[in-house]
Amino acid sequence: MKPIWIVDDDQSIRFVLEKALLRENLPTRSFTNPREVLAALDNAAEGDGPQILVSDIRMPGGSGLDLLDKVKARLPGLPVIIMTAFSDLDSAVSAFQGGAFEYLPKPFDLHKAVELIRRAVEESQREEIAEERMADAPEMLGQAPAMQDVFRAIGRLSQSMVTVMITGESGSGKELVARALHKHSPRANGPFIAINTAAIPKDLLESELFGHERGAFTGAQTLRRGRFEQADGGTLFLDEIGDMPFDLQTRLLRVLSDGSFYRVGGHNAVKSNVRVIAATHQDLEQRVKDGGFRGDLFHRLNVIRLRLPALRERREDVFMLTRHFLQQSAKQLGVDPKRISEAALQQLSLFAFPGNVRQLENICHWLTVMAPAQVVEPKDLPPEVLGATPAARPSPLPTAVENAGLPRQERAGDVAPGPALSCPTEPAVLAGLTGESGGPAASHWETGLEAEALALLVSGRSDVWDVLIRRVESRLIQAALANTNGRRIEAAHKLGIGRNTITRKIQELDLE
Repeated sequence: MKPIWIVDDDQSIRFVLEKALLRENLPTRSFTNPREVLAALDNAAEGDGPQILVSDIRMPGGSGLDLLDKVKARLPGLPVIIMTAFSDLDSAVSAFQGGAFEYLPKPFDLHKAVELIRRAVEESQREEIAEERMADAPEMLGQAPAMQDVFRAIGRLSQSMVTVMITGESGSGKELVARALHKHSPRANGPFIAINTAAIPKDLLESELFGHERGAFTGAQTLRRGRFEQADGGTLFLDEIGDMPFDLQTRLLRVLSDGSFYRVGGHNAVKSNVRVIAATHQDLEQRVKDGGFRGDLFHRLNVIRLRLPALRERREDVFMLTRHFLQQSAKQLGVDPKRISEAALQQLSLFAFPGNVRQLENICHWLTVMAPAQVVEPKDLPPEVLGATPAARPSPLPTAVENAGLPRQERAGDVAPGPALSCPTEPAVLAGLTGESGGPAASHWETGLEAEALALLVSGRSDVWDVLIRRVESRLIQAALANTNGRRIEAAHKLGIGRNTITRKIQELDLE
């Protein structure tokens, strides 16, 4: 494990932290000023830097906030803890705006300091594992069983030239699957051409697909090669094939049958060696029954059907995808990537994602721009996520590959459980917490909590979490202050929170 770097001009602080961390089997390396840290980073081999940086905010050799900026420029994912004896709001805000992991006021409780550093180490290790997985992950991400079925299908089809039909909801990543099928096929060195048949007006779609001769219609000044010719020797991806006009379906069937077609206005057949991959979010069988889609074309395209699951069916992938998109957005905007707290991630996992992976990607873009702090908390999530009701557990669904002799199994979609609300509100419930009601404490307040939560949920409110959390925090802090005769540090210690936290909460909850 890489060492924890401690930067402080006070030798006693360095000594105390070193000894406490060594007792936890956490290696350390100490510095007296920021210049030494930057010099050590310059001389460190790749991968030999710190696991965590713990820095004082004011030192003779420079500012901890300046050091934070310089270190973050070199190591964006490194958790940095800022220590200071000047517990003022400006310093805390500056530290968090600079991307600090946490703010540790002096004098600090040693046990709390070690606990905080341990949390930062765990965060750092999660970041490293996630980065390794992302580096190893090719063009698609997913650990859920449904996605593993898709990956296996792509592997089985890697040496095949067979036509594939990809089905799935809009935004689920059908084009990514098509690109992966092309990349891992014998045609990988050929072109990959994609066209969304629903996005092109009917009058232009024929020319887009098959090209046109000069003078074929008004505005056709030159010969134009269509997508089938452009994809010669490679793969043509026809997205939203269910929206293709009926008369063009006949021409497409001809191309799939014998590999030849005529340009618009042309008289000579053109040959094209193309593998076709089609995709749709529609029920094509029903479209065939309704007369909106040719049955013979459907069977020509439906040689292998590969079903892509919706994001709500693969909730265990939300964490990985969120990380990936936050890093991607940060790179595009030239900023440090945001981190997301466990509570915010849990809230996000409850969302139904009607727009699937594309919607999650858009949410991550929004958070990169709009979230005020470097760590995204539940309150920072966009309104459509905060105001949504938890999605229902989906019913069992078929695996990715549905025909052509590939195995079919049945499985249930996996849904991460929502966070357990643990925030009593009414006096009787609080009595149950302390056992004053005479009955079993846990069952008493939990029953009251459940009733309170259900009443708020049924009322249609979209801020139930914030309402209940605010009320329980207020009662807990009031009880602790009453118990300690108003001594905040002692109350914070008994509650198991930091001095800064209780001060901030008292202000937020108007308990002055």
